[in-house]
Amino acid sequence: MDTVRAPLPESIHPALWRASQLACGRVSTVDTGYPVLSQELPGGGWPIGALTEILAQAPGSGEMRLLAPALGTLKAPVAFIEPPCEPCMHGLAYSGIHAEKILLLRARRSNDQLWSAEQILKAGTCGAVLLWQTQARADSLRRLLLAARSSTSLLFVFRPIREALDASPAELRVAVRPAGEGVNVDIIKRKGPKFEGDLTVTVQPGAALWSARGRPRRAVAPFGIEARATGDAFA
Repeated sequence: MDTVRAPLPESIHPALWRASQLACGRVSTVDTGYPVLSQELPGGGWPIGALTEILAQAPGSGEMRLLAPALGTLKAPVAFIEPPCEPCMHGLAYSGIHAEKILLLRARRSNDQLWSAEQILKAGTCGAVLLWQTQARADSLRRLLLAARSSTSLLFVFRPIREALDASPAELRVAVRPAGEGVNVDIIKRKGPKFEGDLTVTVQPGAALWSARGRPRRAVAPFGIEARATGDAFA
């Protein structure tokens, strides 16, 4: 008697996967630029049309250099929404993210920041949206998730590492801590088995991506004027 094999989950629907394996299906991703990290992520990279949370120990823990290789490959602009420090133009250019590709938006109120991110995602004009939030409600993150799913952009929401214990609708959650010449990465949530291990990524380049001195804030300012690199206060 022939044994009837159960169909593979991905053959039933691309959104299905076994709990013991990383999701693949029709996951569109951008390579992280770090093979040791890419192999631990569903689809082998940062997911497009999804919400990814970066939970940093502190601003400048190496989180920007972790994203830099992927952002540098994008042809569409990259939106920075209310970053905690002034981006260092020389450091970003050295990493492959040039001034003409970056849009810096400043908004004091969290609701305005979230609204800006949502509108950019809906417009589909940017290759990536980077949003910094110290406190974000679950319903606000769900709105961003829905907007991201209808887009072809990368979406990264930066939150304090203390938020790792809170539930989140994000498909991917990554905690980042500085570690010697690189960063220690803990994959808190992914589509697949629970991450168990110690993953250290040697990040490049070594140049600072944040300036230690902030410039006057503007409501909406594309990066058309170079900022001075003032040291490695943030990386």
